[in-house]
Amino acid sequence: MARKTADRKFDSLGLQFRSPENCIMTADFAGALSFILIIFYNCSDQVINTKYQRVAKSREAAARHARETAQARERWGLVKDVAKKRAFGLQQQLSRSFSKKMSVKQGARGAFNLPKTNDEASIPPKGSSSSAGKGKKKEPSDLTKMMHSIENETDNMEGFHMQIGDKNIKKQAINAKKLHTRSQIFKYAYGQLEKEKAMEQKTKNMTFSGVISMATDDNTEIKTRPPIEIAFKDLTITLKKKHKHLMRSVTGKLMPGRISAVMGPSGAGKTTFLSAVAGKLTQCTLSGMVLINGRAESIHSYKRITGFVAQDDIVHGNLTVEENLRFNARCRLAADLPKADKVLVVERVIESLGLQAVRDSLVGTVEKRGISGGQRKRVNVGMEMVMEPSLLILDEPTSGLDSSSSNLLLKALRREALEGVNICMVLHQPSYTLYKMFDDLVLLAKGGLVAYHGPVKKAEEYFANLGIAVPDRVNPPDHFIDVLEGMVKPGGGVTVEQLPVRWMLHNGYPVPPDMMQLCDQIAMSSKGVAAAPDQSFPVDAWHEKRDSLSHGLLKSHDLSNRNTPGVNRQYRYYLGRVGKQRLREAQIQAADYLILLVAGACIGILSSQKGDTFGYSGYTYSIIAVSLLCKIAALRSFSLDKLEYWRERESGMSSLAYFLSKDTIDHFNTVIKPLVYLSMFYFLNSPRSSFGTNYLVFLCLVYCVTGIAYVFAICFAPGQAQLWCVLVPVVLTLIANQEPDSTAGKLAKFCYPRWALEAFVVASAQRYSGVWLIARCGKLLELGFDVHSWNTSLILLILTGVVSRLIAYVCLVCLKKK
Repeated sequence: MARKTADRKFDSLGLQFRSPENCIMTADFAGALSFILIIFYNCSDQVINTKYQRVAKSREAAARHARETAQARERWGLVKDVAKKRAFGLQQQLSRSFSKKMSVKQGARGAFNLPKTNDEASIPPKGSSSSAGKGKKKEPSDLTKMMHSIENETDNMEGFHMQIGDKNIKKQAINAKKLHTRSQIFKYAYGQLEKEKAMEQKTKNMTFSGVISMATDDNTEIKTRPPIEIAFKDLTITLKKKHKHLMRSVTGKLMPGRISAVMGPSGAGKTTFLSAVAGKLTQCTLSGMVLINGRAESIHSYKRITGFVAQDDIVHGNLTVEENLRFNARCRLAADLPKADKVLVVERVIESLGLQAVRDSLVGTVEKRGISGGQRKRVNVGMEMVMEPSLLILDEPTSGLDSSSSNLLLKALRREALEGVNICMVLHQPSYTLYKMFDDLVLLAKGGLVAYHGPVKKAEEYFANLGIAVPDRVNPPDHFIDVLEGMVKPGGGVTVEQLPVRWMLHNGYPVPPDMMQLCDQIAMSSKGVAAAPDQSFPVDAWHEKRDSLSHGLLKSHDLSNRNTPGVNRQYRYYLGRVGKQRLREAQIQAADYLILLVAGACIGILSSQKGDTFGYSGYTYSIIAVSLLCKIAALRSFSLDKLEYWRERESGMSSLAYFLSKDTIDHFNTVIKPLVYLSMFYFLNSPRSSFGTNYLVFLCLVYCVTGIAYVFAICFAPGQAQLWCVLVPVVLTLIANQEPDSTAGKLAKFCYPRWALEAFVVASAQRYSGVWLIARCGKLLELGFDVHSWNTSLILLILTGVVSRLIAYVCLVCLKKK
């Protein structure tokens, strides 16, 4: 009783009483929380590393098993070949001996007219069956029949279609859908890779025995993808505001199964051409004809099977190489594709790009060193290869790569082209070896005009007919680019300006009116018009109709025939990825918690808890501090990976799954941060309201300000978003403290700091009763608060958070990349 009277005396005097129990509890709670933060700070990365060590062991065991199996199969094949050769030699030797013996006997019998012996009489004639109890003669095998068919009738290919080998091979084949454990999946993937290596080695030196081996194997069918052929005629690209031509009168085709190289001097429009083909041009007007597989369809209808590799390496730096590739494979491959086949696709890309040594290494960011620049470039390309595209467009994929890495990349792309992929890429000064690996060449002159578009093998012949011969020991593409740049003067009376017009005239393409004077110069020249190479792009195949094209004119409906995972499955994939990223950012999270601890301690000590004000000043400072710190921390969710999101959205991934996964992971901070702040503020300030009541109000406040921060992070640049996050809580809190009858006070009813303050004060007022509450009702009336509005204030805070998130999602979907 005396203790309560003393508490009330301290309270009536406006003093704050802190019991020794509160001080001890504060110290214990702070120590326990600090210990948890230290463990979280140091051990978060170790959790992921431990898991990946187990996965690496399983993967290495599967790879070793696959190699040993392949080596055993190879040794067994060699043994069988040796045995067959020896058996065949022994058979020939016995056949010769038997034939020689029979011929001697027959000769002697013919000379002396001797009768047949019993042994000779018992030998059945050729083609007859023995009746001496041995039954029917064993029929030759299918393999023997096929070999006799091919040897006797070399022009007849029917023998190759005969069924040979084990009839139950297909039944014995591994079903990828039945593989569930990690070891089974890895064994299947590496086993298939070893088979592909063996098949590739066989195809290098194909012999008759190699043909027989391929015929006996049921898995020799070459996998093909849906073809995408892009044809364009008189394609012209113009800037909307400046009315400047970026490209003019571009006509040609990009064929499936071929690799096209786009080259030219700087400013010729190479990247613009690729962006137009991929449908990624903005602020431009496209005119002319663009046909996809012979129809006027939008390229966006095939975005699920179209890959675009930008010039910049847009890769998640806080993920490993394998994590980046596996996430793209999961979200962009067909939903019904078994997990084992998806793992096989990822492993095939990792091996073809030479990324085995860094598969478990972080890609790295500007602040944290990761893999090398060349490896990062290959990861950027691999992220599009793992989705098995039918059209692959690459903007300078070899920039920053050495010759060895460039050759490795081109070989990987060549394997993609063998499956029917249409590949088009921009290059700058490729080596002669790389140049010869391409099928077609698109050579652009300044102004976006085509100087050559045809096979690589006929480029030198075409320019030689114009009088532009490539000197000895000079790389042909370098010489062509120097001529178009004006650094080397072409011979034969040809000027640089005439080259695009000559190409138009050679192929019968229409010449723009402002370039007709160049036609007169060409007609007057002594060389005349050079013979054009064989055309793969006949003009008669085009319709005479001329359309104006842009992204919005053609309604894009999906024609890719690929059902990718839905929102629910992509949400799970995104959730796992964001969770790993947060664990790797544990140091930043721990720093946020530490700052909240310091802020709670400072405000709890400095702000006095007076009974007649219900701790109004302390709660005001707390709202500003918590709002500011939580908003700035929430900016990282959407500000740091905007480029990665735009790339994923343009490739067809779900924006809703992306947004919900970010928000779901941030709910962890929404729950923990109020607890961290109150661990210091509550026990040092000792408010009248309970800990649970204060926690609920802070929980709703953090949920509200996090949603507002999402809007700032999505709509503004990082610097501007931080400025808004600092300015908004301070200004709104000042408005919330104005007189209720003033103009600013009327606006305060729509400010979230006002609702949070009202909830805190009402929660403290409800702890009083009787005369103690009546004595303080004047302060409540002065502030304009209602004792019964605690629930209403919390609901308004939650609704503000929900509405802010809806606005943020709409902005995320509607705002385009600048």
